[in-house]
Amino acid sequence: MSALPAVGDLLARAHVVALPLATRFRGIDVREAMLLEGPAGWTEFSPFTEYGDAEAATWLAAAIDFGWNEQPKALRTEVRVNATVPAVAAADVPGILARFAGCRTAKVKAAEPGQRLADDVARVRAVRTVLGPEGRIRIDANGAWSLDEAEHALHALAEFDLEYVEQPCASVAELAELRRRTHYMDVPIAADESVRKADDPLAVARAGAADLLVVKAQPLGGVRRARELVAAAGLPAVVSSALETSVGLSMGLALAAALPEPAFDAGLGTAALLAADVVADPLLPREGALAVKRVVADPVALVRHAAPAARRDWWLARLRRCHALLADGAH
Repeated sequence: MSALPAVGDLLARAHVVALPLATRFRGIDVREAMLLEGPAGWTEFSPFTEYGDAEAATWLAAAIDFGWNEQPKALRTEVRVNATVPAVAAADVPGILARFAGCRTAKVKAAEPGQRLADDVARVRAVRTVLGPEGRIRIDANGAWSLDEAEHALHALAEFDLEYVEQPCASVAELAELRRRTHYMDVPIAADESVRKADDPLAVARAGAADLLVVKAQPLGGVRRARELVAAAGLPAVVSSALETSVGLSMGLALAAALPEPAFDAGLGTAALLAADVVADPLLPREGALAVKRVVADPVALVRHAAPAARRDWWLARLRRCHALLADGAH
């Protein structure tokens, strides 16, 4: 990686946007992000607002790497992607899936605060009805279930032939025990938060607590670092997004294209959840796939969706703090 750009250079290139979502997701209706145009192209810095500076600094490292450095060689020109179904009512599922043209796989959010397992079952049943028996369904609980709740949920959802369950429990120990308890069910367990939020992202692989990893370029420090992690873990990997703009998704595509031939569709179709984007031609699924390419921010969109002054100032201050952590080697 090249030298860290000066903070003043980053600040001068920064555009902060606030994009409305088509459907409420992760408890938010608006996705904020910072876009930067580096020597290598447009890049994105968009850790969620509740993340602390130490975690957010990793996202900044990824943004700088993608905008200032040459990326690993792409091994393919397109990447198949899944549909993403938020924790909506079952009746809303067909409308959500219609936004993901040609996708043969759906990731369904589960364990939403304030909802019950019956809501998850109804949502997954609606997805199965739309996709038919040949479609693939994976569920994501974001670590919200206890061990016993996760085991009960897998039994309740077994009839829908799950492709895998993503982060059913929060801890590595719980994932390992759930995997032991439910091995006979043949539902693979994927680790997400146990990788990207862990002090030791390889601990889950060493503990035999997951069958596959979910990896995201920004939270893991960029394409190169994420690819190295996958190689070191020795497990299959699914590249996913962090609800980014099309600029951030292009970073995810660079990662997915640089990995060995994937066994699973990538979770990079989430521009379909946005009601607006920062490019003229958003990275939306076409026949279930996305073309691997860099994208260019649209100046008109950057102005139209510019965040309010107070929010822009908040992001610029965050950029300064995270840059200081990178410069000090404290990250």
